[in-house]
Amino acid sequence: MNSEHIVRRLALAAFAASWILTFALGTGQPAEAKGFTAAAPGYRFAFPRDHGPHPAYQTEWWYYTGHLTAESGRTYGYQLTFFRRGVDADAVRRNPSKWALNNVFLAHFAVTDEADGRFHFAEKSNRAGVGNAGADTTRFKVWNGPWTAEDKDGRIVLSAVAADRSILLHLRPSRAPVIHGRDGVSLKGREKGQASHYYSLTRLETSGTLTIGGRLDTVKGLSWMDHEFGSNQLSEAQIGWDWFGLHLENGMDLMIYRIRRADGTIEPVSSGTLLLPDDSVVHLPLEAIEYSVRDAWTSPVSKAVYPSRWKIAIPDHRIELSISPTVTNQELVTTQSTKVTYWEGSVTVKGVVGGEPVAGAGYVELTGYAKSMGKVF
Repeated sequence: MNSEHIVRRLALAAFAASWILTFALGTGQPAEAKGFTAAAPGYRFAFPRDHGPHPAYQTEWWYYTGHLTAESGRTYGYQLTFFRRGVDADAVRRNPSKWALNNVFLAHFAVTDEADGRFHFAEKSNRAGVGNAGADTTRFKVWNGPWTAEDKDGRIVLSAVAADRSILLHLRPSRAPVIHGRDGVSLKGREKGQASHYYSLTRLETSGTLTIGGRLDTVKGLSWMDHEFGSNQLSEAQIGWDWFGLHLENGMDLMIYRIRRADGTIEPVSSGTLLLPDDSVVHLPLEAIEYSVRDAWTSPVSKAVYPSRWKIAIPDHRIELSISPTVTNQELVTTQSTKVTYWEGSVTVKGVVGGEPVAGAGYVELTGYAKSMGKVF
């Protein structure tokens, strides 16, 4: 091994150590002490500005999930997520070098092949600088290596490739952005700064191509995008969350998140958002949501035990839903990026709304079952 290879490997090792410590373990200091801004009430969203990055906040992510149907009739779920984690808000001021470690960028790409019952995922990690990864401040574009999400003439184009899997998708919003929470913040706890600024594009008409195992399919479907940013969301007493993003065929969209505490209770500020067919938005406090788990699944890899089927009801709106995974094993063990093991998967929905039968589809995210997420986010 020559000296150039040794230097390169040492540099990569130093980088890996820095983002593991920064992203997965934290520094022991409050985000505000490192120069980051806490999410606070009164934030007013403005678009397209808020589609882009918010470097004043320590943690930010752009989450794309969706369901695709090929011309052959095969069905798929997909996830493409971009994370930005601020290391030190003042790093660039102190060191203007392009290699200054001010942000770490991570990404996850997954495809659920529902016909074969198989789940595939890949991950990336890069520091900002010299174009390896980043988020554009002049127009909407986030990227990590060749994986990208960017605006092109009013449509969002997603591109990712890993091994024998790839997507090239065009997403067209059919609804305006939906702001979650109240007064510009989605609360995650009662401590100062335990909140995020959070909105979704809940209905993105989707078309493009998906390749898996050498088979290229032309696909159409429906996607959901979450964009969230903040600096101090979870406390040590909070171990993780259960998140649901559901499309119903009657035109309703439903987001629910439940933050689980170490003592087995649910954080009282957990909540949801119901988007009605006429585009009106209803904030759902925790007490408005009835929730029960009907099954469980144990991962053969992490040994974590995840809930696997659910019943959710919103009595005030006469909504009763049964939710089931399309594939049981949709666990991501991200040893090369966020160091977080979580379940994120495609689900189907059946139920009744206002006495009428309804079907739908969505995505569910389950964190903190393999290891507590407290103080990670």
